[in-house]
Amino acid sequence: MAKLSCHPTRPSARPVQPFSGGGWASRLVLAVALAGAGAGLSGCESKRHGPLPIALAGDETAFQTAGRLSPSAQVLRAATVEGLVGFDAEGRVIPAIAERWIVTDDGLSYIFRLREGIWPDGTPIDAASVVTALRRARASLAGRALGVDLAPIDDIRAMTDRVVEIDLTAPMPDLLTLLAQPELGLPRKRLGSGPLGLRRDGSTYPVLRAALSPIPPERRGLPAQDGFARSVRGLALEVEPMAQAVQRFNDGAVDVALGGTVDTLPLTTSNGLSRGNVQFDPVIGLYGLIVENADGFLSDPARREALALAIDRDGLVNAMGVGGWRATTRLVAPEVADDQGTVGERWAGTTLDQRRALARQRVQAWRAAGSSGAASAPVLRLAAPDGPGSRLVVGRLKADFAAIGVTLERVGEGERADLRLYDKVARYARVSWFLDQFACSVTPATCSVGGDVLVAQALGMHDPRARADLLAQAERAVTQANGFIPIAQPVRWSLVRSGMTGFAPNPWGWHSLVPFSQITK
Repeated sequence: MAKLSCHPTRPSARPVQPFSGGGWASRLVLAVALAGAGAGLSGCESKRHGPLPIALAGDETAFQTAGRLSPSAQVLRAATVEGLVGFDAEGRVIPAIAERWIVTDDGLSYIFRLREGIWPDGTPIDAASVVTALRRARASLAGRALGVDLAPIDDIRAMTDRVVEIDLTAPMPDLLTLLAQPELGLPRKRLGSGPLGLRRDGSTYPVLRAALSPIPPERRGLPAQDGFARSVRGLALEVEPMAQAVQRFNDGAVDVALGGTVDTLPLTTSNGLSRGNVQFDPVIGLYGLIVENADGFLSDPARREALALAIDRDGLVNAMGVGGWRATTRLVAPEVADDQGTVGERWAGTTLDQRRALARQRVQAWRAAGSSGAASAPVLRLAAPDGPGSRLVVGRLKADFAAIGVTLERVGEGERADLRLYDKVARYARVSWFLDQFACSVTPATCSVGGDVLVAQALGMHDPRARADLLAQAERAVTQANGFIPIAQPVRWSLVRSGMTGFAPNPWGWHSLVPFSQITK
């Protein structure tokens, strides 16, 4: 079978309201190498009658409503708990509880006009209740990277009964994109306002089933719509391992399978799959190793860098057999709007053999010091998933680290580890998202205090060039801390039956279920 490519065309991330989220997508030209991939999505509506069967990769955590949401939980929360704004199928910002908004000329205030409607408990949606819910949602993100992203929010207040204003300490051109994140959904007494309602059927893992049904407008405090029942359909959802979702798709039992990652990437070449059914999202983000135990061998940034030096990234991504997966040594993806291009790939002009020779010297120096049992080779525990993609990655890393005298042992994701395989898609396409993942409030053991200071200074700058200069300095500082070892860009993929509507590749890597519930004429 010919190689698939995971570099489809990146759709525009421009919101439908008159506000630009940065315009970064329009500058990218990425090749679509999936033969016929787009043609199948623009065809006629599925011929199935009744609820549309959809598989979502995940487990019991998909139904969590609070705390750190798993990727599957993000999908379900976005479908059942509206925020001020949301995403359409292409990842563009669309109205939700806020029907429209404006941004002041200085970019320091966003003013939202709320739609008329009711919360699930029957009380009216008003500015006071929205402000309370939004403040609570923001507070729940303290100590997490998304909370750091929202740090420039100075105040959230009700202006009138139906107007909410968010004031900022510095411009946030991606605020709307952040407010559309599932974690910023606004429940009322732990209940979401839709637009879909969810009902589980009591099934148990490895197949968890639920029904998702569009909530009629009049039950949401909106005007009734003629023909609403004919314009929507329910969704029959299965939450299960991606390998099982692929088999269900091959068997014709589901028309869509969502949630593919690097961990399950080899499944895209399984027998029975048409290349046109495999859809890759044009995501950017972080895929690599994050240091969880900064003791012993990993206590020194130079020794952490030794691991980064040892990795044969090109060999690893080529071994996966999927074209377009891009190796990298950088923290920040070069596609983002505010990357100046002054920070390049690390160790340019050196060969893998040269890098490994330097790494071996550092390992040998640590062993020669003889402290803390260092006379023997360092043994590091890596927490990683157990899918076919992760097994391939871990196998390659074991060989890479063995080449410099380090032993790597894989442990389960729930076990204590020295390193963890880290796979995260960017929430918005700016340098600050990448750096916020390693802020000292998020990863204190291996963070760069100087990097944090530079990021804070950058966010206070109104001049774009001055801000970009400081962010580039911050990237260098965070990189030198070596708390994260980049390997490649992340991968997100789905299976979509030919003729299906409601799906479009998008830059955020997860897919709203709401468009699948809408029947197109």
